[in-house]
Formats: sequence, C-alpha cells, structure tokens
Amino acid sequence: MAALEARYGRTTLVGALRAETAVVRARMSSGGTADRVIEDIEEGVTTRLARDAAPSLRRVINATGVILHTNLGRAPLGVNAAARVAALAAGYTNLEYDVQEGRRGRRDVHAERLLCGLTGAPAAVVVNNNAAATLLVLTAMAAGREVIVSRGELVEIGGGFRVPDVMAQSGAVLREVGTTNRTRATDYAAAIGDRTALILRVHPSNFRMDGFTERPALQDLVALGRRFSIPVVEDIGSGYLDHSGGASALNDEPTVTSSVAAGADAVMFSGDKLLGGPQSGIIVGSESVVSKVRVHPLMRALRVDKLTYAALEATLEEFSAGRAHLTVPVARMLALTAGQIDGRATALATLLTSQGFSATVIDGESTVGGGSAPGSILPTRLVAVTHPTLSATKLEAHIRSGDIPVIARIDNDRVLLDPRTIDPDDDALVVAAFGPDAITC
Repeated sequence: MAALEARYGRTTLVGALRAETAVVRARMSSGGTADRVIEDIEEGVTTRLARDAAPSLRRVINATGVILHTNLGRAPLGVNAAARVAALAAGYTNLEYDVQEGRRGRRDVHAERLLCGLTGAPAAVVVNNNAAATLLVLTAMAAGREVIVSRGELVEIGGGFRVPDVMAQSGAVLREVGTTNRTRATDYAAAIGDRTALILRVHPSNFRMDGFTERPALQDLVALGRRFSIPVVEDIGSGYLDHSGGASALNDEPTVTSSVAAGADAVMFSGDKLLGGPQSGIIVGSESVVSKVRVHPLMRALRVDKLTYAALEATLEEFSAGRAHLTVPVARMLALTAGQIDGRATALATLLTSQGFSATVIDGESTVGGGSAPGSILPTRLVAVTHPTLSATKLEAHIRSGDIPVIARIDNDRVLLDPRTIDPDDDALVVAAFGPDAITC
C-alpha cells in the first residue's frame, strides 16, 4: 500500500481501498468466503488503480489497410514531425514572440512561408480543422450575405455533420443552384445578385457520382467570379499537394496547387488527410481574403497551438525537400505497390505459421479512407490468418486485447492483415499480438 500511495497519491489510494472493501463486504454478506480478505483487498486495489490510471488514448496498430482511418486518428506523423513536437513541447517557444524585434509577434505567420512555397498562394493561415477553415472563410467574407453553391455539393461528412449546417453557422445565406447531379456555370451566373458575397465550390471528397452528371470546372467559376467581381473559394477537403510520387489511383483527386493556379481566391483543406500532417484546417489564397480571416474575432477560437504548428511545419519541410514519399507515412503508404508489400506479407505469414496458425498471402485492396479519394483502390497483398480451433471473431478480439491492440478486419471467417498500413518496425509486434496464448483463449 505504501508503494501504491507513492505512485497514485493518498487520496486516490484511500478511495480505491474503500471501494474494494465494499466489494469484499458485499461478497461476505452474500455468504462468500472470508479466508483471504486482506489479500483480496490488496489485489483488487492494485488492479483497480492500474485500470483507472490507464490513459484513455492509446497507441494501436492499424492492420486494416485503410490509410486515413478516422477512427484510428487519421494520418500518423512522420519521425521528423514527431521529433519536432517532442522538442518544442518540453519548453517555451516563440509562438507569439518576435525574437528579432524583441517584442510580441503573431502566431498566424507560422508555416505560412512553407505553405505559400508549396502551393503558389500569396498568403496562408492555419486553424484547427477543415470544417473550421470553411466556417471562418464564410464568416469573414459572407456573413449576412449570399453564398452560391451547387446542390450536388451539399454533402454530409463523418459523424453526421452536414456541410450546409456548418456553413449556416457562419451567418451566410446559402443560395443553392443546379440539381443534385447536374450544375452548370450558367446556373451560378443566374443566381448572382446584389447580395452575392461568394461563389463556393466543394469537392465531394467522401462519395463519387457517376452517370448523367455535369459540373463546371473551377476555371469557369473563376472566370465568372472575375466577370462580376465576386470571390471564388474552394473547399477541396483532402489536401493533396500534387500527383508526383503518389498512387495512380489518386489521379482524379484535385490538388491544392492546381486550385491555386486556377485562380481561386481561397482554397481550404485538411492537414491530417493526404497531406499526412496533424489535424488542422489550412486556408491558402489571396492576401485580401486571408487578411480578413486573420483579423476576424472567430480566428482566436479556431487557432491552433504550438504542437500543431511544430508537426505541420516539419511535415511541410519533407514535401518541400522532395522526400515526403519516403518520410511522411501517408505519402509512403500511398506510393507502395503490391509487389513492394509482398515480401513483408510473406515474412509475416511465415512467422504466424510457425506459431501454429494457418497464414497465407492473398491479393487484396487497400483504401485511402478519411473521406478522401472515394472509390480509389490500391492493390495490395494481404495475410489471411485462421486457426483450426478459433473462429475469426475470437482471433480478432484476441489481437485487440493486448497492450498495443492490433486492429484488423475479417472476411470469409479469416483475419486479414494489410502490411500497407502497418509500420515496418511494428511487424514483430503484430506477430507477438497473436501469441501462443491465443491458441487456448
């Protein structure tokens, strides 16, 4: 008890002792044994304290093949980004201090130089997620006025949040044009009036519509906006910088650079999707739009902290240096081919077979996930694991029960592991998660 007090504190220990004493009393009043009262309380307190003190946020291994798994935290940070966060988290920073001038500075300038260099935009600012970026742009530019948007772009994103509801919080009035499947530039032109503040284009990042569809190109909307002196902004969601070094399955995904080059006055995108950085919402565009965003009161409520800036800048540096496909986990996973994955899959299957499991390597498909590149398929090689005495459900539950849970998927009564989303350094942990004790569980 003295050791537990030193570790958890006296108040916490006393509370646990009282709780476990109540458990023993209840058992005894029901006719239970009283032979090991002290031992039972000691063991119960130790277990209770360890359970209650365990952090709720834990590391897991993603073996699902879904690269941007929203439930698993989306993009894992690269080694350099994690190191930058660790280095700056333990001390003070120049978050809002101009070291050269020796006076207060601005936090919204961090990462701007890198973002402008990579996207070609004149200005940039960072907030806490992409929904916040869109909300802030609409609030700063169109509160109390109309924003023209296609009906086919009023989508619902994860968790039941609907883009129209988020937009409505800005105070802007949505002016819907076109139909669900077809909207033309002439529909936007017909809706322009004295109350029009913006033309908004939203990339349908979490679904794909095929068949009898039509949608004007961004260049057409930019030309229309300039004709009527109305800003055009685009929410592209996933934040793909360019197609160099990426997966061919993403060739249809719009890039930030192409949207900026097309003349959009502002482009909003996520930092933790295809960019592979921390959760954030990034706004790049003209100085006139970004300056209004910077000074809006809502900016303070949506700003990011020093750790987000640290991770974002370190991630952007990898893209700027041209090595992101090797060092940024998301970019690396996207660039892997099935042939490159095959060797690791075979090695995993061999080790699992030596532990008494049946493990074979089969063809499969990885997905991008995270509401990005819907319908995009990445060919991969999967490890299909079975055991004579265990169902796939029990086996999958077992590998989730360890200190570092392994999250996999089940298909045709087989546990499937996709090495694409498993860090190569974690292969041994995946094998250990199955463990010989799984055979008797």
